[in-house]
Amino acid sequence: MNYWKHTLTFMVNSIMKSIYLSLLLCLLSHIAYGQQEEKRKLIQFSGVVVTADAYGEMVPLPYTSIGIKGTNRGTYAEIDGFFSVVAAVGDTVSFDRLGYQTVEHIIPDTLDSQFYSWYQIMSEGDYLLPEAMIYPWPDADHYKIEFLALDVSNELRERAKKNIAKEVLDKMQSVVPPDGTEAYSLQQSQIIQEYKYSGQYKPQNIFNVAAWAQFIKAWKRGDFKNKKKKKE
Repeated sequence: MNYWKHTLTFMVNSIMKSIYLSLLLCLLSHIAYGQQEEKRKLIQFSGVVVTADAYGEMVPLPYTSIGIKGTNRGTYAEIDGFFSVVAAVGDTVSFDRLGYQTVEHIIPDTLDSQFYSWYQIMSEGDYLLPEAMIYPWPDADHYKIEFLALDVSNELRERAKKNIAKEVLDKMQSVVPPDGTEAYSLQQSQIIQEYKYSGQYKPQNIFNVAAWAQFIKAWKRGDFKNKKKKKE
């Protein structure tokens, strides 16, 4: 009986020592990790993600993923390209977005401030798929059949000539509404003109000698009569 009692006591003491030892090791690891993190200076890493548009102008690139490698911390760029995340000096920050090349930036360890700003430019990736054109034919052979069966009679040819006549195109230019690109360009031009003459009176052509000269030349050429005849 005493033998089993001593054996049970020995097993319990061994288990308790193992538990205490494990807890002690965890506590020491946590303290060491905390001291290591304290040595690394934390900063507020903020900035703007941009890219170049078709005209070479820098525009914001929203919804870009910003992550700190080796951690689960990160954020994403807002609609205006702005982002902000807590990082430590020496961290590697990765910028990722579908269709653009991944960029990595290392937080320098020579910072004197707790705030660090960055202006990240993203370039389009080389793995973008080309534009896909959808045709009403399943393959090239069907296209050849449809092309050879086209009616190229004189009636269709004359109808095509009428559709591309100068008078018809001029009328369509004044009737057909502008597309998105043209409307955007017109709006931007109007905004630029407003900014250009902001805080001052716009120049009046009634006092412009060059404008009067052009008006007199056009009147002598009969441009206004020609416009009146076209309307009639």
